[in-house]
Amino acid sequence: MTTNKTNAQQSYVFAFILVTCLFFLWGFAHNLDPILIPHLKRSFTLTTTQSTLIDSAVFIAYFIMALPAGFIMKRFGYKAGIIVGLLLFAVGSFLFLPAADFQSYNYFLFALFIIACGLTILETAANPYAAALGNPDTATQRLNFAQSFNGLAAALAPVIGARIILTKGHTDVELQAMTEAARTMALASEAASVKMPYLILGTVLVLVAVLFAFTRLPQLNTDPAHTPSKNILHALKHRHLSWAVAAQFFYVGAQVSVFSLFILYAEKSAGLSQVTAADYLGICGIAFLIGRFLGTFLMKYIKPPHLLATYALASVVLSIVAMLGSGMLTVYAVIGICFFMSVMFPTIFSLGIQDLKADTEFGSSLIIMSIVGGAVLPRVFGLISDWFNNIQLGYIVPLICFVVVFFFGWKGYKVKSA
Repeated sequence: MTTNKTNAQQSYVFAFILVTCLFFLWGFAHNLDPILIPHLKRSFTLTTTQSTLIDSAVFIAYFIMALPAGFIMKRFGYKAGIIVGLLLFAVGSFLFLPAADFQSYNYFLFALFIIACGLTILETAANPYAAALGNPDTATQRLNFAQSFNGLAAALAPVIGARIILTKGHTDVELQAMTEAARTMALASEAASVKMPYLILGTVLVLVAVLFAFTRLPQLNTDPAHTPSKNILHALKHRHLSWAVAAQFFYVGAQVSVFSLFILYAEKSAGLSQVTAADYLGICGIAFLIGRFLGTFLMKYIKPPHLLATYALASVVLSIVAMLGSGMLTVYAVIGICFFMSVMFPTIFSLGIQDLKADTEFGSSLIIMSIVGGAVLPRVFGLISDWFNNIQLGYIVPLICFVVVFFFGWKGYKVKSA
């Protein structure tokens, strides 16, 4: 009996390590997007609003694929879902090669959409699987630990990506001195610099998918008495879930706005070069990682909704500084926002599905669908920035988002069902 229990624990540990690797991989992909935005903005001569279509292409996939991803999990299991997600992720990465060859911005957007479809399936599978691999009493801490590797990826991806992608270009002075034809060829060459990193990423993903295919993952037992709700609208009768869906929509919109537009923001607000701004974006990722670990520790002493409300209020104040400040103060304010954003996603998620019982599956899907806020709100940020020709004023969007998160942590989290 003891031997069987030990083997089961070892199986859970190995499975948890594999699944945690997924958190790093999709975090790395997401945090290459802030490098792609200024890169493709320059290569295709886009406005700030047009460049935010990169985020729209990524996060609209979460809305479209959340329910199909849940169906895959129920019909074929977590392992099949993880493998399908990895392969879709890899296909999207490989599509960057023809996108660069055809010099088509729409092709790049399509490739990012396919990547995001894979990420949606991976997140739908990995979040509940990581939480279930072990003692239910430590599920929230386990999920927060796994998601901390998103923070590690957020620290590494901008620094690595900037040196592979952003350093390949010509200066504005050099481009202005070129003929129209030479300038077009130079920008085409810059756009092609994304081919190698995404080829490597796609190859790694295929290898990881093969590893999962040949690894025996533990089956997670479900309560046979648990009958999932058959009506997704029924789940919304839980008021705290409705609040969680709204809070997650606004939170993800804020996070994507902050991270994805950071390089463009730091160029204007503090006069940094793109590569230097990317290094500071890496510091944002480190702040996010530290905030996630520290927040997980503080939850032993502070109730999660109270910590969430406090962090959201701090983010509101820092958003005002980001809007009205100048110089490096604005950069430091955004780094602070990244620190305080760190615990918001998993905390909103866990509070939102609390005591849903038969509506848990649909509730989880609804919260995943609300990630579409990352497609909508950065566009609003871009429109405000272009309209006033001042990217700092775009921070009114994250400010409003954090106000919504504050209200969820203050009152909206309380379990109440109609």
